[in-house]
Amino acid sequence: MSNHRPQFSPALAQEVIDAHIAIEQWLSGRAESAALEPLLARFSPAFSMIALSGARVNRAALDTLFGQGHGKRPGLQIVVDEVDTIAESPTGGVVAYRETQTDSEGHTTVRRSTAVFERESDGHIVWRHLHETPVNAN
Repeated sequence: MSNHRPQFSPALAQEVIDAHIAIEQWLSGRAESAALEPLLARFSPAFSMIALSGARVNRAALDTLFGQGHGKRPGLQIVVDEVDTIAESPTGGVVAYRETQTDSEGHTTVRRSTAVFERESDGHIVWRHLHETPVNAN
């Protein structure tokens, strides 16, 4: 018997995909400057993250990263796959996924991430925590 859950919550999985589309468009410069506010609204004020380097990132650092990141990665393409809901409750959930980023020069990074989501009182889903682990190329 396997603990793998091939079915996943459509709302949480769609948020992972939609957020990465918005991030790709923002960092590549394809998004208008007005896209920053809705991008940041996806993240809880209490957001935290463990980055690929192992550094802990808070919401203020994320705001700075995106605030200064518009157009800094021209040609960026992000592919998200292997999305799997680990846990879900009326107040949120945990989703694992693989993310592949390729820039205009062909440099590729792959990471496996686990995201914790909270559902706000109005039903809006926000990112509460993200942990990224690099995948080394073989």
